[in-house]
Amino acid sequence: MSPPVDSKIPGGKRDSGAARIFGSGTSGIAELLVFHPVDTVAKRLMSNRSRVAVGELNNIVFRSAANAPIHKKFMSLFPGLGYAAGYKVAQRIYKFGGQPYFRDMIDKNSGDFFRSTFGKKNGGMLMHATAGSLTGIGEVVLLPLDVLKIKMQTNPGALAGRGFFKLLTDEGIGSLYRGWGWTMARNAPGSFALFGGSAATKEYLFRIEDYASATWGQNFVASIGGAVASITVASPLDVVKTRIQNANFNSTVGGATIIREMIRQEGVGAFFKGLTPKILVVGPKLVFSYTLAQSLIPFFGKYI
Repeated sequence: MSPPVDSKIPGGKRDSGAARIFGSGTSGIAELLVFHPVDTVAKRLMSNRSRVAVGELNNIVFRSAANAPIHKKFMSLFPGLGYAAGYKVAQRIYKFGGQPYFRDMIDKNSGDFFRSTFGKKNGGMLMHATAGSLTGIGEVVLLPLDVLKIKMQTNPGALAGRGFFKLLTDEGIGSLYRGWGWTMARNAPGSFALFGGSAATKEYLFRIEDYASATWGQNFVASIGGAVASITVASPLDVVKTRIQNANFNSTVGGATIIREMIRQEGVGAFFKGLTPKILVVGPKLVFSYTLAQSLIPFFGKYI
């Protein structure tokens, strides 16, 4: 049976919990298989503290495999795939499957306020964006898997062959939540821009009121708008977060210190290191997974 339609909910229709899990989980698996190497390249570029010269890109990107054959270079872009799989699938299920729950909660408790204050159309978009922001803040619970994935991509020596439970014993749970405040600070505006940008594209470009009825092509275009906005807004804090997380476990350098050193040694432009490759290659990764999630959740909703 199809989930009930509620015209007061921005997006128009409540999809079942199973549909949200299957749709968002499938998008996470597909994204991982296609884009994990791209994510590794972006993280290594963001972690590089020197000015990037064209001749140094090979060493920065491929590191110890810089002079290896091409197939070994390619495989060197898959460090930490186990951690990445756990993180990416869990993150996409939580983010794309969880945002509708926050949206429903906001509509139930504050929907009338949003619509009366901002108008029906703008209120609906802002509810989507606000739900996305709350989802992004809560994403911090998955931080340990993200930390381990980034360390495998940029600083594998910090793990020294230790498994997850060995790391917990040696380093403590607090070490896996380093940079949690910066992660929340990055996720709140980034997720607001992602879901808000997508909703605005559907509203103003395609004149769609029931977001779940969007076609694959409309979801694709809406995802581009949301992804570019999200990546650009979150980029400065994303660089800070990455540098906190890729440091050795015993590092006590905080985000404020990193920001001061970046400004003094690298200039303000350092906050946007990796932005171009993220928009060009990581952007499509987010567009890919978000398009799949937006299309698959209503699809599974018809049959579950």
